[in-house]
Amino acid sequence: MRAIVMTAFGGPEVLRLTDIPEPEPEHGQIRVRLYAAGVNPAEAYIRTGQYAFFKPTLPYTPGFDGAGVVDKVGEDVQGTKPGDRVFVTALTARRNTGTYAEKVVCDAEAVHLLPDVVTLEQGAAVGFPGMAAYRALFQCAGLKPAERILIHGASGGVGTVAVQLARACGAFVIGTAGSPASMELVRSIGAHIVLDHTQPGYLDTLTALTDGVGPDVILEMLADKNLENDMRKIAKHGRIVIIGSRGSLEMTPRLLMAKESVVMGMAIWHSAPEEARMAEAAVAAALRSGALRPVLGDILPLEKAVQAHEDIIARGGKPGKMLLRIE
Repeated sequence: MRAIVMTAFGGPEVLRLTDIPEPEPEHGQIRVRLYAAGVNPAEAYIRTGQYAFFKPTLPYTPGFDGAGVVDKVGEDVQGTKPGDRVFVTALTARRNTGTYAEKVVCDAEAVHLLPDVVTLEQGAAVGFPGMAAYRALFQCAGLKPAERILIHGASGGVGTVAVQLARACGAFVIGTAGSPASMELVRSIGAHIVLDHTQPGYLDTLTALTDGVGPDVILEMLADKNLENDMRKIAKHGRIVIIGSRGSLEMTPRLLMAKESVVMGMAIWHSAPEEARMAEAAVAAALRSGALRPVLGDILPLEKAVQAHEDIIARGGKPGKMLLRIE
């Protein structure tokens, strides 16, 4: 089968399209013939060999999320059979062979039936962003109905899922985006208010928009740029969850003292098994109910994985989730 294989760490050029033997499912595993795979910034960081959370053994096929049709099941697999349409959330699986390939083998608990109303491409877009958004919103921030939330980068892969899950739980959702098209997208998926983060002082109205108190929760995708301002705008006893950052910053701790607010980092690699199962089940339920519809971004063929990794870091706020099309 065709697969993207790394035999060294480095830049995007280490991603090479190769023919390798098909993996065989073992006890408690499922093999999926993939239609598409998600591309995530974390996979670009892993490729360098410098990612704090995960350094794979080489040779290595990247990829944690995808969608396709069950091809073969191992012993003692219940509830899933060959021919089922499924999506894969292999990030927290103990064993997986990588989704940048024609077929993936992973633990059965990471394979979920895909509702008929959800396309395979949409299914490939939900795994990593869905788990990240759910963990940030509910397992870290503890978002509750009627609370006010600001979601930075709301048009991206994680942001679009976070907007929909927050709206579904009954929160008042404010999103940010960087173009008229992206702002309209964020409105269309449920944000009550959308702010243009390319404009100077775009958060100046945030206090007024939240009845004079500020948001209870902020999801931060670029903490090195925004965290100080978040700390100024957050409500008393508010929670700021850092999902992404690309540098360092100076900050004023007294801002947190004044509000008794909390800043916490989020990394789904730290999810306990039960937390991961809860997140996966919640995302699957949101797909079934229609509360969540993944938003697609650029779609490239598998052989363009190098370009995908170049673009995922330098994409400049393009909306939706980037995919590799495999079939």
